[in-house]
Amino acid sequence: MTDLNRIAPYTDERGNSIECSDEYGGKINVSFHGTNGKLIIAKGARLDSLRIAFYGDNAVCKIGSKRAGMGVKLNIRVGQDCLVAFGDNVSMTGQCMVTAAEGANVIVGSDVMIASGNQLRADDAHPIFDVKTGKRVNPVEDIIIGDHVWLAAQAVALGGAVVGEGSVIGFRSIVTSRIPNNCVAVGSPAKVVRRDIAWERPHLSKVEPHFKPDSSTVKKSDYWNLTDDDSSKVEVTHQDFGTDPSERLTIVQHSRLRNRAGTVLRAVKRRIANKF
Repeated sequence: MTDLNRIAPYTDERGNSIECSDEYGGKINVSFHGTNGKLIIAKGARLDSLRIAFYGDNAVCKIGSKRAGMGVKLNIRVGQDCLVAFGDNVSMTGQCMVTAAEGANVIVGSDVMIASGNQLRADDAHPIFDVKTGKRVNPVEDIIIGDHVWLAAQAVALGGAVVGEGSVIGFRSIVTSRIPNNCVAVGSPAKVVRRDIAWERPHLSKVEPHFKPDSSTVKKSDYWNLTDDDSSKVEVTHQDFGTDPSERLTIVQHSRLRNRAGTVLRAVKRRIANKF
C-alpha cells in the first residue's frame, strides 16, 4: 500500500499515478492498495479536504476545476475498475462520502451544489445473498448526477440514482431511481413534488437584495427549462472528457442503469485514462 499526505505529480512501480498541475497539502490523504489507480486533478481545482482510497486495480478518480468560493470536501473509496468523476465548479458545505465498487461509476456534473452530510453510494459495502439460491440481491449500480443539481443537507444518492440537470433533492431525501430535470424531489425514496422549477446560487441572507420575491432579483443561469418527464438522457459536463473543453457527455437511459450507462461510462473512463 502507498499512503500519501500531499497531492503532487506522482507515479510508482505498480502503475498508480497522480496527474495534476497544482500541488496540495493540508487535509489530504491518498492511498493506493492495488495497481493502475489514477487520480486526476484539473488545473485550478479547490480541495478543501480530500481523503481517497483506491482498492483493487484500474480505479480512476477525476476532480474538476473551481473558479472561486468553497471547494470540495470529499471522502472517496474507489474500487476495482470503477470511475468517480466530478465536473467543474462543484461546491460542498460539508464532507461528502462517495463509494464505488465492482466496476460501478459515480458521475457528478458541473456547477453541482452539495450541502453537508451527503453520501453518494453506488455499492452497499457488503454483499447480501438470497439464502435459497445463494445469489446476490444487492448488486452495484451507477450513480449519475446531472449539471446544476442541488443536493440539500443529508440527501443521499444510492446505486441506480439518476438526477436530471437543474433539479433539487430535498433535506434527508434518498434517491434510488430516476429523477427528471428541473424539479424538486423529496422523501425516502425521493419522489417529485414540484416540476418546472429553476434554482440559483445567491444566498437568501448573504447576497443582496435580501428579499428575492421573483426572478428579477437574480441573474438567470442556463438551466431554466421545463421538466421533461419523458427525457431519455442526462447532460453531464466535464472539461477533460473529450477534445472539446465544453463537450457535454450525454448518457442515454434505458430500462436499467447498468445497461443504459455502463457502456458509455466505461468508454469515458478509458478516454480519461488515455488522455493524461
